[in-house]
Amino acid sequence: MNELNFKSPYTLKYASSITEFDSSQWNGMVPRDAIPFLEWEWLAALETSGSICPKTGWHPLYLSLWDKRRLLALSPLYIKYHSDGEFVWDYFFAEAAASMGRSWYPKLVGTIPATPAEGYRFLFASEEDPRPLNRILLDAVEYLCRRTGIRGLHLLFTDPSWAAWPGSLIDRAYGGWKHSRFVWENRYTDFDQYLAQFNKNQRKNIKKEYGRHADQGIKLRILEGPDAEPNAFDRIFELYSLTNDKFLPWDARWVNGDFFRLCGKMYRGRTVFSEARRLGDRGEETLAMAMMFRKEDRIWGRYWGTYEDIRDLHFALCYYAPMDYCIREGIRYFDPGIGSPHKIRRGFRAAFDLSYHKFFDPLLESLFTANMAAVNQYEEENIAALNATLPLKIPAP
Repeated sequence: MNELNFKSPYTLKYASSITEFDSSQWNGMVPRDAIPFLEWEWLAALETSGSICPKTGWHPLYLSLWDKRRLLALSPLYIKYHSDGEFVWDYFFAEAAASMGRSWYPKLVGTIPATPAEGYRFLFASEEDPRPLNRILLDAVEYLCRRTGIRGLHLLFTDPSWAAWPGSLIDRAYGGWKHSRFVWENRYTDFDQYLAQFNKNQRKNIKKEYGRHADQGIKLRILEGPDAEPNAFDRIFELYSLTNDKFLPWDARWVNGDFFRLCGKMYRGRTVFSEARRLGDRGEETLAMAMMFRKEDRIWGRYWGTYEDIRDLHFALCYYAPMDYCIREGIRYFDPGIGSPHKIRRGFRAAFDLSYHKFFDPLLESLFTANMAAVNQYEEENIAALNATLPLKIPAP
């Protein structure tokens, strides 16, 4: 860990690996209501597996504030020379910049790599007032960018409350960029109550989609990580790879087999599997799996795969079975993962999250701000149009 020459009441240090931090000290700074992907184990699994590392174009840069030997604040950051694996697609800005003789890169990105989940933020010691430390850390990050020739600072899928702190991103006039996502809110006592909100045709469709697997002798079950078989993490990687090789090869390259195995060792307690099984020559065998992660009253869907393409199995395994589980367990929010407008027809609502951007090249700043109002307006209209198609029998509350 090295010191950065930056004028501050505290010592500023930077590290190129999360393993330079003590895991319990790091996790003690993650608020209870923060997303689980800020925890040391998740970031360490991404990094030490070789999924997220300089070889794949991610250069970790963990900035931290210290009062002598006491850690006060830290920020997970990555230097990037491409935009892959971020899920905020700024390629058209990079192309426009190149056409004007400017490079969009290198850039400094604050995000959870390959994990498009709203909630990125800086972390602070629980006994400290975080707001003045946040201002110092942001000052230091901007100073580092100017000193090293980094063109832009991009904070993705941000925690909206952190962005709104006094002296934080909104107050500093960082450019906000809206992105659509989907979320399901559990307001139900049982699955029948969930069904009752839809119009007649959609209730019928959902019953078919959630029942078709049973007609083919397929059973669904939910397994929490500690109860999963020893090979579950290897199996989900195999299924995920097979499915992504067929449909989305770009997406599959970020997380490798070692990442899944490390999740099994370090992150099992956060993991929930949705599994489809069918009777085969050797008894009941796994046909498909989805891997999700839970913290408190929220759950996030992340990876899925199947050995066979079976009609509606994806909907049953990745949407309806997790919803059923959420209702039984009293889980309030379900983030099913990025993309796919067909989620609307299953009761997910479109919403938006925000990324925030600051530039250290006036031309790039002008390029971004000149276009962002139109980009955000389009996204707002798209979200409104999606939610207008919710097949409900009564207006949405």
